[in-house]
Amino acid sequence: MSAHSLPDAIARLAATPRLLVALDFDGTVSPLVDNPSESRVLPTARRAIDRLEALPDTWVAFVSGRPLTGLVRVTEADESALLIASHGVEVRLTGGGVDVGLSDGERAALDALSTRLDDIASHTPGAFIEHKPVGLGLHTRGVADDADASRAQVEARAAAAELGGFIERAGKDILEFAVRDATKGDGIEVLRRHIDATGVFFAGDDVTDEDGFGVLTRDDVGVKVGDGATRAGYRVPDPEAVGEVLAALASARASTVR
Repeated sequence: MSAHSLPDAIARLAATPRLLVALDFDGTVSPLVDNPSESRVLPTARRAIDRLEALPDTWVAFVSGRPLTGLVRVTEADESALLIASHGVEVRLTGGGVDVGLSDGERAALDALSTRLDDIASHTPGAFIEHKPVGLGLHTRGVADDADASRAQVEARAAAAELGGFIERAGKDILEFAVRDATKGDGIEVLRRHIDATGVFFAGDDVTDEDGFGVLTRDDVGVKVGDGATRAGYRVPDPEAVGEVLAALASARASTVR
């Protein structure tokens, strides 16, 4: 953790010439919920995001593990929004997604694993499979029995290992398998170059966000949401606190650039 206070870091970052505000979605600006399709940005965070987007030389982007179509829906993003989806695999900079161009072999591998994971989910009440452009996610947040959730994850790992060729990522109540490797850190670097950012704010709550924190420099500010080891310089307890930090950043930025 940084020796400086978060308010001091926000005040410093607010003065940067070109500011990128990059935000994970689930557990960061939206509470974690059993049905991911019902997630929405909290009102405090939404108001702050709207203020930031209206300021000169200030960009807001969502950086998420969700597939692009789902991320657009839950963030209610317009065509101009900057979006990094599927852990950096999908990038929307000008209203269009990047074609990930799966090979026949990659598609066949995903189809085979999908069949195995569907079977696992079918005998694990509350579990479901999320289909992503280059991977699959086994969600277990809705599984009432922890032992059942653990068993499902063990079986999923065994299926992926038997088929071979998958990159595994574990998050909060989700186990993901991908045929392409990309990280949120890769996505943040794409955004940084795209807008020529001189300073970056990034907030995230999950282990996959550590890749994002890992690419931040001393001119940037990283905020970890909740408990757990982190490379972020600062920590807040929950998404409500993220909204308050974003509101403070918006106010500080407004007094600097206007």
